[in-house]
Amino acid sequence: MNIQDRFLKYVSFETTSDPKSLTIPSSFKQLELGKYLVEEMKQIGIDNAELDNTGIVYGTIPGNCHQGKVIGFIAHMDTSPDASGHDIHPRVIHDYQGDIIILNKEKGLMLDPAEFPALNNVIHHDLITTDGTTLLGADDKAGIAIIMQMAEYLLTHPEIQHNDIQIAFTPDEEVGRGTENFDVQRFHADYAYTVDGGDIQEIEYENFNAYSAVVEIMGKSIHPGSAKNAMINSIHVSQEFDAMLPVHARPEATEGYEGFNHLHDIHGNCEKTVMEYIIRNHDLALAKKQCADFKHIAEFLNQKYGYPIVNVTIELSYLNMKEHILQHMYIVENAMTAMKACGIEPTSVPIRGGTDGANLTYMGLPCPNLGTGGYNYHGPFEYVSLTMMKKQVEILLKIIELNRGE
Repeated sequence: MNIQDRFLKYVSFETTSDPKSLTIPSSFKQLELGKYLVEEMKQIGIDNAELDNTGIVYGTIPGNCHQGKVIGFIAHMDTSPDASGHDIHPRVIHDYQGDIIILNKEKGLMLDPAEFPALNNVIHHDLITTDGTTLLGADDKAGIAIIMQMAEYLLTHPEIQHNDIQIAFTPDEEVGRGTENFDVQRFHADYAYTVDGGDIQEIEYENFNAYSAVVEIMGKSIHPGSAKNAMINSIHVSQEFDAMLPVHARPEATEGYEGFNHLHDIHGNCEKTVMEYIIRNHDLALAKKQCADFKHIAEFLNQKYGYPIVNVTIELSYLNMKEHILQHMYIVENAMTAMKACGIEPTSVPIRGGTDGANLTYMGLPCPNLGTGGYNYHGPFEYVSLTMMKKQVEILLKIIELNRGE
């Protein structure tokens, strides 16, 4: 099967993860893709392919020599709950000419290079886009397709010498649970790469330190006709709380290494309002200061109103992998050498987000992130360069070749 057909088959599975679910995985539709991948892996010669009871797919491309370390490649099966992943209708565009792409004429949705300048980097590429009604699912089914294409190539070319190569496809990465049941010992790799990024010239080994914050405001609901000096409207207090956070520390005002506080959900009424934030910073000390700001604002408002009107709960989501990857920089250097050998000039960029690789690195499996050729993830403007996907297969094969020298 070619990589285009693989990718189109994978995106036909609805695999949206559910941040509110307590099940494992968070949505059982992800298991359907997992079962399909196990069967496909067995068909191409990965005899030990298995879907475990937590929804993770594992498999080994058997080595034909014992040179080099055991490498792993990982991608995730779920798609973001930020946009619909139901009934996706991809559109394939061959030899893109740099013009405006009409996604959905009825909705007036288009990919315009003036608005999305990254399109200028994929002129003459073959692209796959949405029809403007759903996301595409390149995040991260493009990664799965790249890994599977690499696996099939190795299994049909036994003359290529390599050690065991481990593969895993995880559920629930988009809701921060992609590695909570990952068995590093079972995976049995010395190091790995997640294939879950954007442009294939990028390798990422720095990510945000990430926390989540839930702010609960308990007001005092009184009939508005007799509310004077008695009502405390929790909605107004929530606005007061948010306004006390630094206005320039929001996603829309930051870039690069700059951290932010992102209010991504708010719901409530006069009596009670709940706000949900994500807190991000590449610098751990600054991230902890941002968390402290939330606590200090709560203390101030509790003192102002004379009772515990605000309660803040903060939880760690993941940490920056950089500190650990720096101890294993040959992993990054091998990938960069492979890119250059394949005609790609590599660059290292900080991830303004998270990756399964961050948690895996802290679990003892050094795991930087490679690109897939996908852009504008999590919405109807998402697209992927099929040309980059094919090139990334070449890069993975070159990484495996270089690994024999380890």
